[in-house]
Amino acid sequence: MLPLLGAAAGVIHVSSPASRVAPPPVRSAVRLAIVETPPPAGFVWADLDDGAAATPAASAPAASAPAASAPAASAPAASAPAASAPAASAPASAADSAPASISPIGTPFSVGPPGPTWSGPTGTSFLPEETVVRAEDGNPIEKAKLAKDATAAFNDVYTFAAAVRAGEMDWEDVEKMDMNTRLKWVGLVHRDKRTPGRFMMRLRLPNGVTNADSFRFYADSVEPHGPDLGVIDITTRQNIQLRGVQLEQADEIIDGLHARGQTSFHSALDNVRNMVGSPLAGIDCLEMVDTRPFCEALNDLITLNQETGERGNPVWSNMPRKFNVAVSGSRDDFAHTHINDIGFQPCVHATSGEVGFNIVLGGYMSTKRVAESVDMDLWMPADVATAVELTTAILRVFRDEGDRKDRQKGRLMWLVESYGEMRSYGRGLEAKCDVQQPRPTEPFERAAAPGTAYLGVHPQPQEGLKRVGIHVPVGRLSVAEARAIADLADKYVPDGEIRLTVEQNVILPNVKEEDVPALLAEPALHGDSRLRVSPGNIVGNLVSCTGAQFCGLAMIETKNNAEAIAKEVQQRVDVSRDVRIHWTGCPNSCGQVQAADIGLMGGPAKKADPETGKLKAVPGVKVFLGGTIGEHGELQLEAEPEGIPIEDLVPHLVETVVERFGGEVRPEFAGEHDAWREEQARVKAEAAAAAAAKAAKKAAAAAAKKAEAEAAAAAAA
Repeated sequence: MLPLLGAAAGVIHVSSPASRVAPPPVRSAVRLAIVETPPPAGFVWADLDDGAAATPAASAPAASAPAASAPAASAPAASAPAASAPAASAPASAADSAPASISPIGTPFSVGPPGPTWSGPTGTSFLPEETVVRAEDGNPIEKAKLAKDATAAFNDVYTFAAAVRAGEMDWEDVEKMDMNTRLKWVGLVHRDKRTPGRFMMRLRLPNGVTNADSFRFYADSVEPHGPDLGVIDITTRQNIQLRGVQLEQADEIIDGLHARGQTSFHSALDNVRNMVGSPLAGIDCLEMVDTRPFCEALNDLITLNQETGERGNPVWSNMPRKFNVAVSGSRDDFAHTHINDIGFQPCVHATSGEVGFNIVLGGYMSTKRVAESVDMDLWMPADVATAVELTTAILRVFRDEGDRKDRQKGRLMWLVESYGEMRSYGRGLEAKCDVQQPRPTEPFERAAAPGTAYLGVHPQPQEGLKRVGIHVPVGRLSVAEARAIADLADKYVPDGEIRLTVEQNVILPNVKEEDVPALLAEPALHGDSRLRVSPGNIVGNLVSCTGAQFCGLAMIETKNNAEAIAKEVQQRVDVSRDVRIHWTGCPNSCGQVQAADIGLMGGPAKKADPETGKLKAVPGVKVFLGGTIGEHGELQLEAEPEGIPIEDLVPHLVETVVERFGGEVRPEFAGEHDAWREEQARVKAEAAAAAAAKAAKKAAAAAAKKAEAEAAAAAAA
């Protein structure tokens, strides 16, 4: 059984492998068993406040106070949480320990003086001894984290940047594991294969909320690197990635983010990633839950150091793999909870009528496996503190029990399937939760066209206000485009607020109704601009991973191909519904192709050489058809049998839109497309004839061989 962290103070029972019974068969749901009986003998309550594990690692460093030489853990701002956590060595109380403090929603956290501030416990300090032993025998990443804790990056990034600026070292002098692995704990992802010495810098923007000032800061940060390298990407987790970043500027960007109430810490590799919520939170006429306070609190849980009030939290700094959390605010599930490790799905309690969440676990995508989340058989009220307690519970189990040997099995779903049941020895959580509540069965008015809820002009619950969705093709922004969006936000949106969507687009909320015509007439949304409010049903529904331009894993270039091909397809076919086309460069599926109407995954395809007629390998895509999002989202796990060369993709996509989504080829392209169909039919007929001839030849050879054997046997007789 998978032990679940208790409630108020965040406690856990970590059973030893020897004491576990054989895991039950894989189930379609996970049952939460709440027990009122005392925990088993030898169980130790531990407080989340001090971060002590149930069985501390004997070899881990003590949770000492920050070193005297570090900048003082200066009093957090009045709005920041007080540094009231007890010392790690203080005895934990099973009865009266207070829950971990969470910084108030929407208020800036204390950052103190710019630069490194933390020299206390490491991520390893919070692991049970048994987990450390498994990590010592684990994969190379685990061994690297033990050899030098990844939390060292919180300070190292300042040391490295200053030394490079001073000419005392070059980026190539940085130890490789620091450069390519540990710096990911501050959001720096070295693109060593495509752009050596350059980083992608990933931020954390809970619920995808940012603003005009921050957008200008992003643009200023990448502008020195030129238009080819210095670009900004909106991600499928409502986040921002800065490209072209160099090590010598990293500390300045980090300090600039912290001064703006944002951070890049804990944003890559084995960390809990950006908290996804509804981009329409608080401005949706069909909203059930405002997801912003949940995402803010969960972001603080992961990144906020409770002792210093600053970013960089060792408690969750040594996870076995990455971990994704999504909080949905409406029935159509804009957060895509079915592909997250923890998904909060809003649901009204059948008896009380209270709004809460059904909990799903284990959704993820990877090279070896793609899995939809499964029901946890648990409903919880829509209460921020309860969401933090439950998330803490599951995270503690994942951190301490997750696989550290095989990184392909290091995701939560493998624990879910291995244990089958979660058990809590709770201290209040059971009183707040109930079994899973029935999901609605009646039709949902927006479910038929979820994409249309984002782009264009839409009403808000607030009288006289509108929200305006702007399409950013494949989420890629130039410096000029980022500044243009910032200008629009400053001009038309209170406080310059900007929201990001998991479809890599932008929403401007709270626009006065009388200002909408002027906004729609802005030059930034017309002419040669890539930014559009009404981009069309195909172009407006593009999603793409980074692709081979920057990512060393990608087999094809995605963003440029996606944008160009979508424009051409939309020019050739008319379709009345949204057609979501997702691109991913490799089987990691960062572009989430299994959730798309049409998913295109980079891989080899075959095409006849025009000179020799022989088939040769060319850049191509595997095609996934029929993935869905929304209230009853399902993944398409099987690709179509044959890959398609990228250079031949346009007519294939046109045909798919016609056959599966009710599109019609525009009259000016009808003759050309009919000719393509005829050619395809001819090629298929020739291939079928060749296959039949080959099969007949093989059958004839087998028959001849059999006859020869029979004749030989007869002669011998």
